[in-house]
Amino acid sequence: MSTCKKARAEATSVVSSDRLSSLPPEIKGDILSRLNAEEAVRTSTLSSTWKDAWTEMPVISLSDGNLTRTKFVTLVDMVLLLHKGPIEEFEISGSKNYHDEFGRWMIMLSRRSPKSVTIKLNSGPKYKIPSCLFSIGDLESLDLKNCIISLPRAFQGFKSLSDLSMKIFSSTDKDIQNLISFCPVLTYLRLKSFEGINRLNIKAPKLDYLNVHGDFKDINLDAPNLEMASLFLDNKAYQSVPIAHDKECYCLSEGCIVTKVPAVFTRLENIYLTICFWDQRQVLIACSLFQNAPDLKSVEMWSYPSSTWDQDQASIQELTPQMQMDHLVTASVKWFRGLDYEVEFVAKLLSWAPALEELKIEWEGETDRSMVLTKLLALPRVSPRAKIIVT
Repeated sequence: MSTCKKARAEATSVVSSDRLSSLPPEIKGDILSRLNAEEAVRTSTLSSTWKDAWTEMPVISLSDGNLTRTKFVTLVDMVLLLHKGPIEEFEISGSKNYHDEFGRWMIMLSRRSPKSVTIKLNSGPKYKIPSCLFSIGDLESLDLKNCIISLPRAFQGFKSLSDLSMKIFSSTDKDIQNLISFCPVLTYLRLKSFEGINRLNIKAPKLDYLNVHGDFKDINLDAPNLEMASLFLDNKAYQSVPIAHDKECYCLSEGCIVTKVPAVFTRLENIYLTICFWDQRQVLIACSLFQNAPDLKSVEMWSYPSSTWDQDQASIQELTPQMQMDHLVTASVKWFRGLDYEVEFVAKLLSWAPALEELKIEWEGETDRSMVLTKLLALPRVSPRAKIIVT
């Protein structure tokens, strides 16, 4: 390279370096937020102008990864203690045990009033979420895993929380009911693998997405703006579905299904459901949900086997009322084994849906497939366009 070209290249490098170094602290912090916390802290060695840039990061992501436990504890302490700017998003995940440090970390975090918090520390017994975390008034998103939820008496609610996700957690009926009902703008709710909850009360006027997978006995659902529901019903439990709207209450309990069709879920268009078709109470739950979702367009069901199948139960034909699902266009049944209860429920769907275009069945059975297929194709259907597809 000629002397002139080399000089110009060095000058360009200096200018570029000066431009980066002269960026405002909040811009540097935003750039460093693209890195994990360990990498961002290391940039402090680049130059004096980058020494404290990481302390302005609005997004903090901490993961123990390949770090030793001691190094990770030091990293978390340093980040939470020395960070200066506002924290928009905070995420911590790890596979080692940090129960001794967890309370201290949550106290330091709560003082920074983050908008989004994700805690996924998977090792050891569940982490009890300290009361200080429930005092973060501006919280908008909360994602917890492997934890114990016990609300403090002074809990006033998360007035800005729109996204709540909890997995592998323990709590009580009352605490979960209060946690949900004290979040007035909640739109997304996911509850999976929980203990200690028998009656799940969900009162959320703004909720549009619901995903529940757990062992519970009853669910009380008051969510008039619900658009999508995914319910995985544990076959060990017997559920009833009380559904409330305004001052009226529409209930399903003790084998009785509602006969009045209120416009409770006027926005609900998709339902995903795991169901034991030979459990009459679970069948009634499904029918209650269908009946209270007048604009339902798509139903996707997983036929779940049961080791406690009662051969003496009344058939689906005797249990279910006559209904009409005017807007249902597509339906599917997965893990289909060709049992009589499954065939009977498919027959009901075909008789309920005048706009049905496709009913897809994913075969998993060990019985004579051709015989079952003959039964399915011979079923009467109210929709002239309805096709039965078996894969």
